[in-house]
Amino acid sequence: MGLTILFGLFFLGLIAGAPVAFALGLASIATFIYEGLPLFVAFQRILSGIASFSLLAIPFFIFAGELMLHGGIANRLVRFAAAAVGRMRGGLGMVDVVSSMLFGGISGSAVADTSALGSILMPVMKEKGYDADYAVNVTVTSSTAGVVIPPSHNMLLYVVAAGGGISVGKLFIAGIVPGILMCLCLAVAAYLVAVKRGYGSEPFPGWMALLVSFIVSLPGLLTAVIIVGGVLSGVLTVTESGAFGAIYAVVVTLLVYRELTWDAFKTAVARAVRTTSLVMILVGCASAFAYLLALYRVPDHLATFLTSVSSNPYVILLLLNLMLLVLGMIMDMAALILICTPIFLPVVSDIGMDPIQFGVVMMMNLGLGLCTPPVGSCLFVGCVIGDIRIEQAAKTIWPFYLAIFVALMLTTYIAPISMTLPHLLN
Repeated sequence: MGLTILFGLFFLGLIAGAPVAFALGLASIATFIYEGLPLFVAFQRILSGIASFSLLAIPFFIFAGELMLHGGIANRLVRFAAAAVGRMRGGLGMVDVVSSMLFGGISGSAVADTSALGSILMPVMKEKGYDADYAVNVTVTSSTAGVVIPPSHNMLLYVVAAGGGISVGKLFIAGIVPGILMCLCLAVAAYLVAVKRGYGSEPFPGWMALLVSFIVSLPGLLTAVIIVGGVLSGVLTVTESGAFGAIYAVVVTLLVYRELTWDAFKTAVARAVRTTSLVMILVGCASAFAYLLALYRVPDHLATFLTSVSSNPYVILLLLNLMLLVLGMIMDMAALILICTPIFLPVVSDIGMDPIQFGVVMMMNLGLGLCTPPVGSCLFVGCVIGDIRIEQAAKTIWPFYLAIFVALMLTTYIAPISMTLPHLLN
């Protein structure tokens, strides 16, 4: 009965339109009351959820991404990508994918990626004769690279939800190859669709122009190097790397590119504070929710159910992926990481999957949920910028879904794709 109250009130809150954090919190408190547990335990769990030193890195990552978004980094990355791959068939689609891969590794946010690159590339693509649905689909799906390629604050949420014991640096490095693989699959899909629709290519500006565009974009690209390199070298903690990354972002956008105005800085601060507040409230409420899940032994029951369906690890992994795909269609990514990690992680550990590999798989899986209706935030943002209806984009987006799914399956079943780099750099 307690489990029914917990999940029933949670889904009722979602249906009523309540924020996910509030739905988690109210369902948890109601279940604590039903079980006769002291309410101070609930609030203690909420506070302990956000009292993690690693979480201090999240506001720095978010702030650095906002500064890059408003400080001219995206424009320079697009120019570099255009010089490098624009000459291919459907060149602007290739530019979109490569730009997302580069910008996602800096901002760590799929929504920021969609917003920044969509505002730059979608008008140009439509002006060059590309269909609006193609422009939206390429931008939206390629933006998911931001949650896989480091640094990603969603990976920090996974480490916290897993209860510690997972190296943030290893998880960051594990996401590099799968993120690049996913972008390669998306580039193939974008190319095939471009050939089918008869899109053209952009003229190659020359090797000198390519070199110049790379040099100009290099200060922005170094942001990710500073953050990830500081963690891997052991010189800096994750939080210190995030702080240095934010400081470096201010220096680059203010003194090097000189595009960060005072109004843009205030906007970046306000958006970073708002996003951080939402994340912290969500983490706290999800911590109380996860405590009750453990109390009711939900992970054990799930493991029993899956093993009753099949004892084959490949089948169990496929079922877990399908569950995450369905959940990603109806819930926010951060909430799912915090809720599903304590449930699914013991299951995959029992069948021998490394928690780091599973973390990358979860990022890719839930990243796809950001592009799917009815609650795909990236799809919403992309359709608003592209000025088309969601239904119109959804009709033709399936080749890009298939590309991400192929990369997801390869990462799920071929462990070296995600685990080779962490082992080499151990």
